[in-house]
This record gives sequence, structure tokens and C-alpha cells, in this order.
Amino acid sequence: LQPGKVYMQPGGYKIEMEKHPDAPTWRLIGTDAEGVFCHKPSTVSGGGKSEISKSLDDAVIYGPIFVNNLEKDLDAAEEIFSHDYTRRLKPEFTDEDRDPARKPLSPDRSLGSVIKLLTPSPSNTGDFNQWLARIPSRILSLVFIIKRIHQLEWGDDWRRHYTVDIINGEPGHALKANNRELVLSYLRVGLDQKGEWRTYKLRQDFIACEKVQMEDDITASIVVPTASLPNTSPKYKGDSVKLTHNCEYRLFQRPDEAIHRGFDKQTEFDMAQSGTFMANYEPLHCKALEDVVEDVVTFQSYTSPMRKLLRGAYKDKQYVVSSAHPRLIDGEPSKNPRYLQLRQDLQKPFRKHIALMGARLSRKLAPDATVVQSVDAVLTGRRNNPAEPGIRALAVYNPIHYQDLPELFMDFISSLTGKSPSTTGTGSEGALTKGPFNALQTTTDLNNALVSYILTGYDGFSSAAGYVGPKLRVDHDISLLIPEIWARLDPEQRTATSLIKSGCLEKLEDFDYEGKTVLASRLGYRITDRFVASYMGKIFDSPAVAFDEALLKPEMQDMGMYVDGIENIVETQKSVAQRYIDDGSVEFACPPIHALLHIMATGSFEGKDIQHPAIRNMFSKATLLKSEWYQDRLITQQNRDIMLWERHIVALTAFSNDENHTDIATAMEIESKLLTAENRLKAIKKPGYINTLKGTIGADPL
Repeated sequence: LQPGKVYMQPGGYKIEMEKHPDAPTWRLIGTDAEGVFCHKPSTVSGGGKSEISKSLDDAVIYGPIFVNNLEKDLDAAEEIFSHDYTRRLKPEFTDEDRDPARKPLSPDRSLGSVIKLLTPSPSNTGDFNQWLARIPSRILSLVFIIKRIHQLEWGDDWRRHYTVDIINGEPGHALKANNRELVLSYLRVGLDQKGEWRTYKLRQDFIACEKVQMEDDITASIVVPTASLPNTSPKYKGDSVKLTHNCEYRLFQRPDEAIHRGFDKQTEFDMAQSGTFMANYEPLHCKALEDVVEDVVTFQSYTSPMRKLLRGAYKDKQYVVSSAHPRLIDGEPSKNPRYLQLRQDLQKPFRKHIALMGARLSRKLAPDATVVQSVDAVLTGRRNNPAEPGIRALAVYNPIHYQDLPELFMDFISSLTGKSPSTTGTGSEGALTKGPFNALQTTTDLNNALVSYILTGYDGFSSAAGYVGPKLRVDHDISLLIPEIWARLDPEQRTATSLIKSGCLEKLEDFDYEGKTVLASRLGYRITDRFVASYMGKIFDSPAVAFDEALLKPEMQDMGMYVDGIENIVETQKSVAQRYIDDGSVEFACPPIHALLHIMATGSFEGKDIQHPAIRNMFSKATLLKSEWYQDRLITQQNRDIMLWERHIVALTAFSNDENHTDIATAMEIESKLLTAENRLKAIKKPGYINTLKGTIGADPL
């Protein structure tokens, strides 16, 4: 294998050799033939739409592994390796380990198996979880790295391969394996209340997913029956799928993390290119630029492209902007710096080509066949914030929530967002509320979105940005992580049905607090410690530490603020829904949305609340397909298709009969096109055409 080359197997699996970013070693990187298309639809401002497609690599930090006392730490590791694990699981969960007697260093256990073995889990006995709790995290990191590089021929004589340097006659603390200093990788997941990064050790074999950005702000989409497509991704098996197309050449980015020099490498590269449009950045010149360039320590933190740009401007006495210097407004840096980024798939088309070729080979498609890249998962985003003067709390969601369609569309209708750099405040502020960008009646969007969700069966997952609880600031760290998680789960594993059945999602129920009923059920389901134990070990050494109880249960941080956040949601949902009723637009909503708006505003519809089986049944696929209102959408679509092809025929006929266009009409084969249009119109007018439209969203009659 040679660096810089991609080796693709007949089945589409790809292998590359890359140098470790911070160590003198090389790695073999394998990539699945089929990627996972994660789609983040119209969401509230600051929900992490752009971050879902950004590489995690920029957030990874590298450093050595330290031991306190080499011999004592190796003794602790040896105790873990020799421990008896046959009784760790509760009797009802013994099937989770096919052979509990396997030792951690056994070739029959993978690194992932060992991480799962040593992660606290509800499946474990209380005694075993207590034993795990007594193991220091540094010892666990030592165990995992020993497992990662262990070779079978070492057998029980593995200790002699690990050493530390002797410094000033005393043993040092940086661990070496076969006289090579080991490098570990860490990831930031939020900040504490002092603003300090919370970093966690990644698995030693963790490689961040390569992301191909498929869309950003402006996307055209369509829902089509899967059976009508020549080929679709095997990662999703729905009866209908969503297809999207990016309508933008440049992407409107807000690089929040670029304020930290050298952190957002992509932004620094982009902004160092000529012809880049930037907004809300401070123009640096003379003394201000000199202070940046001559501050050697901090200047070296920039990546090479940004250093070169700033040095050049300083030398030539020109104005320039730095990725770490937003514009000063009233003496404070703007929280809304922006720039236009050239789409990565256009800037680096080879990587997208490789991804498509992998899928082509995997599906055994002919060279001229189109590779259909349908959406595999829909992941909306949320923006959360703690209470501030004049701003109510909205930090009630843990990192990942799932909501059934009624609760999900309550959120879509209210478009409630927390404080975000891209907004002037908080409240109902999202895609559906931006009138200048959408001349359609809001109910049209809601009707279309609901039919799309019901037909495709995409589960209503959402991820948190900003804060999780009032005390844990996460910014967009969770948004970056979501694709890493979804890409590592089998299609069946990431379905809501499977996650609920396995206890990885827990349903939130209404509860009483200080004499009032809190409608926590509006939040749907949230991930649990079982989800963390089962799946987060694919990323972290100690997943239960990275996703601790305070992150999974925000109410533990401040119950009063948690309750106020839920009441904030319920009150906003009520007020927004009442506007639909007051202005009459509720009458343009399809029956499920019509009922939902009344329940949001008044608590019930025709005497039924949101939990009533009849209300929830309105959101089922079986009810949709046999409903008159969906049939009306298909008939409307047929009539509009008839009008479209009639216009085509009129235009083609007029062009063909125009004597000034005779030669052009012949060259363009207008007669043949006219015949095709006439035949198409005849097919559309047939009664059976309606059946071909089933599985699409049709068209809103209103």
C-alpha cells in the first residue's frame, strides 16, 4: 500500500494508508462501501445544521499517556486482565456475552468487547458495577491501550514491553511501548461552568468518519416510492425515501470554533484563499495586525495557511481579517461571524467520486447507472440555553431525543429555540417562522412535512446544541458526534423501535412538581445509560464518564429550571397554535395537524387529548393511505401534472409551427419530443395513474 492512494475491493470496501496526525506511525483505514446519509432538515436557529457535515478531526486533541507509578499501574492492569468475569451479568442478561469466561487479552475479545466489558451497565450486577467504579480512569485507559497493541506471541509476558524514561535518576511518567512513546487521542464534549473544556479519551482505534457534505441551507427534496427507483441505499428499507439535491455553490458558514486559533482547520484554510466573502470580521491593519503577528506564542497556534495570509498582509501593509478575530461591536466581538465556503464536494471532487464508486460496486451497478443516494436518517437539531435575565430556561433535552410524530410536530409548529449567536433573542425562531424566506402558508409546509414523515417512516430523532441542562455547555460538540454514532450503528440498531425495546431510550412521563402537573411527555424519549454502555464505547474508552448522569438527566442539575424549561415549551406551543386558530390558517391544515393545533392551544380536540388512541392513530401510515385527504393530494397532483404536460405540448407545438425555427426544431428533434409529451399526457390522464403516485406526498389542494 502507498500513501495517498485508495485501494477498493470488488465489493466497494476501501482501504487507505495514512500517517498518524501526531505520531511517527502509519495506520490502515478501512471505509465501508456504503455511507450513511444523515439529513438535518429545516431546524431552529443554532441547531447544528452545518456541524452535522463537519469533520470531527479538528476537535481531536493528541497527547501522551501518563502513568503514576509504572509498576503499580501495571499491577492494577494485570488485576483487571486476570479478573473473573463469569458472574458480572444479571441472570436475565447473560445472553449479552457469548462467553463471559473470555479474558480481556484473549484474541476472542475485540477492543470494543473489552470496552463494553469494563463499562458500567444496567445489565451488570450491582457488585460488578461497584468494582468498576473503583477503577481509576487512567488505569482503564492503560488497560485499553495495552489491549489495543497486544500481540498474541507476547502471552503473559506483556509487561516487559512497557517502560518509562529515567529522568534525573527517577522513573518518568510518559508510557512507552517497545521504546516508542505512545500517543493518545482525546475529544472535547462540552465545557464546565468555568469555561474549561471537558475532554475524554477516545478509543485507541477510533478513526473519525469521512463526511461528504450533501446539502446546507437550500436543498430541493422529493419523496418517492422505493419500488420506483432502480437502486437505493441498503442502509434504509422504507417503502418511500427522501431524495435531496444541494442547490448552493457556496455555503453560508458561521465558524464558532474558529475563535480558537488552529482549532477549525477547514475554516482557516478557506478564509486564507483569495476571493472569499466574509462578514462580521474585524479588519486588521498596522498596530492591530502587528500585535497578532508579533505575538509569537499565540501566532504559532494558527494553521499554516492562516499564518501565511497574516504574515503576507503584515509585510505588504495591507488590510486583512483573521479567523480568530470577529468584528468588534461596542467593544465586544460579534457572535455571528460568517463566510461563504466553497462546497467541499466541488473543491475536492475525488473524495465524493470514491464514495459513489464504493456504493456502485456494493450494489453491483453498471458504469452508466445512477447511484441513488437516498436519505438514511433524519436528525433535527435543538438549541438550548440556561435562564438569563430576560430569557427563560430552555435546557431540558439530553444529547439525543426521539419523539413520536405528534410530539415532534408540536416542536416543529412552535419552532422554539434557545439563545443562539445567529438570533437576536430566543423564542419562536426557525425555518417555519421566517416569512421573508417563504411565501407559502405555513400549514402547507407542515402538511408536506407530515406526509413525508409518515410515508418514509424516518424516526424523529433530534440532537442538542448550546446546553444540556443549565450547567453543561456543549456548543456543537454533540452535533459533530451524531453522524459518528449513526454511522457505527446497524440500520436495525438505530431504529426507535429497537432502541426502545432494548432500553436504550426511556419515555418521559408527566409528573407533579410543587402542586402543578409538568407535561414532560412532550419531550418524548431520551437516551439512557444502556445506550451509552451499548454504543458509545464505539467512540470513547470510558463512555459512562463522557456521557454521565448529569448529561443524561438534565433535571439533576437544577429541577426548578428543568420544570420552567418544560413550561416554557408548553406555553410557547400554546401561544403559537392559538395564532393559527385566530388567523384562520388552522382550516388549511390536514386533519392530523388540524387536531394537533387545537390540542396545543386548548389541551384537547373533540374531547380527546394528545394521548388518546384516536388522535395518535391519525398519524399512522395505514390511516394516511386510506384517508380522503391524502387521496385529494394525489388527485391534485394528477391534475397539476396534466396542466404541466399540456403546457409542454402547447409550447412544443408553437415552436414547431414557427417558420423562423424550422431548422432548429429539426435539429432539436422537437417532433419526437412532442410525441413523447402527448404520450405522457395520455398516460397521466388514465385513472390508474393515481396508483403510481401512492408513496409520494402528492400536492396540497389548498
